[in-house]
Amino acid sequence: MKIGSILLSGCAVGLLVIFGFSGKQPRTQKDSVPRQPNVVIILTDDQRWDALGVAGNQYLKTPNIDKLAAEGVFFKNYFCTTSLCSPSRASILSGVYAHTHGVVNNFTDFPLNRPNMPAVLQSAGYETAYIGKWHMGEENDSPRPGFDFFVTHKGQGKYWDTEFNINGQGSKEIKGYYTNVVTKLATDWLGTRKSKPFFLMLGHKAPHSFYTPEPKYAHAFENVPIPYPQSAFELTDKPAWIEQRLTTWHGIYGPLFEWRKKFPDASPEAVKDFEKMIHAYWATILSVDDSVGEIYRTLQEMGELDNTIFIFTSDNGLLNGEHGMVDKRTMHEPSIHIPLIVRFPGLTPVTRPVVVNKQVLTLDLAPSVLDLCGAPALPKIHGQSFKRLVQGDTTHWRKAWYYEYNYEKQFPYTPNVRGIRTDEWKYIHYPTGDGQPDKHLAELYHLAADPEENHNLIHDRRYARQLKKLKTELNNLLKQTGAYPDSMPLDEGVKSQLPEKSIR
Repeated sequence: MKIGSILLSGCAVGLLVIFGFSGKQPRTQKDSVPRQPNVVIILTDDQRWDALGVAGNQYLKTPNIDKLAAEGVFFKNYFCTTSLCSPSRASILSGVYAHTHGVVNNFTDFPLNRPNMPAVLQSAGYETAYIGKWHMGEENDSPRPGFDFFVTHKGQGKYWDTEFNINGQGSKEIKGYYTNVVTKLATDWLGTRKSKPFFLMLGHKAPHSFYTPEPKYAHAFENVPIPYPQSAFELTDKPAWIEQRLTTWHGIYGPLFEWRKKFPDASPEAVKDFEKMIHAYWATILSVDDSVGEIYRTLQEMGELDNTIFIFTSDNGLLNGEHGMVDKRTMHEPSIHIPLIVRFPGLTPVTRPVVVNKQVLTLDLAPSVLDLCGAPALPKIHGQSFKRLVQGDTTHWRKAWYYEYNYEKQFPYTPNVRGIRTDEWKYIHYPTGDGQPDKHLAELYHLAADPEENHNLIHDRRYARQLKKLKTELNNLLKQTGAYPDSMPLDEGVKSQLPEKSIR
């Protein structure tokens, strides 16, 4: 299914007239008294932007997620500012960059004193719940502040029979497929809501590795051929660390999250393991789509669908073989480009699809939700509400943003990354972490002409002036966001060791 071509322009008035938008809160399906909207956020893990039917994937069909887009807003250029689970999730909740909230790796919990979206809504009278994969604080499954009801587990969780801690009552195994279990917990919780507005965040494990499809979808894509991307073989103008990564945990010739048993394997025949991995990745998303349909139907039966800000998104993207890499962490497009769909008649009328082409960030989700709910704004944040953008006012919207990733000793396959992305250009460099000159080749891409980042222009003299401009803009953004002077761990280089099993 493809969304209709209602694209944003600078003419806010015309868009409002087309949509008949009044600026008023919607009326509920139960009665005619306007009240605060509910919020439901469905958060997947490692879902790249094009792993959706509505994004143009010709094999992966997601009718329930596509329906949200057909009745709401599809953000075509939505990005994470750190492509790593915990830092990105903390930015979604707080509206600030990782260097500000402090969750710069996958082992740090969300700071108790950091202002955040659910806590603000709870103080504003909302009943709040988090159900599913929290993934901040690896060994902590206890309830977090800001939530009246909290269900999670330690670590990554398992696709089958995960041990959940339900509202602090202690870990207990719940039999069943993860996606279905958390969906049932969520619909049960929704079924007990009465008079107060509610905020629900549902965190799926899928489609995070190790990809384990539900049995009914295990063979859904077995007849779809998936070759290595051509970019995996065109690395001559890329920094050397990318080629060094090929045979590691995060390279296409490595174990592929255990889909390849004997590795490294660079033989052409080994592509069959890569193909099976992608098939399984897609198949886990089919169950997520079922979950979205179940939540949609539950809200409809409650009479709350049109008074609910219904959001579908992910924490970060994923490299599926591009430039010879798997996993995320880098600043290349598949790693940072993620889905965002918002259905809410108070933002746009239902049945009128809108596509937003401007760059929107994970930093923008919290301020946008609070704005739509009429709740107090978070102080001193880096994000901004996209409400006026969706409604046609593109003035003063960002034209550039800053990306950050810190080298991890536990996953030594990606250097420190700092970079800037504009509407048309991207500059990436790899600081050492000790103040010395960068030891890795930098990257420069003209995204408008080369969206797949196949041609690194860093040494092309024709773009020297553009490169200088991007470097200046990046330094300005570092200063504006409080990241200057920049601090980061020491880059100890790409290593071949496998990560500990407990943290994979």
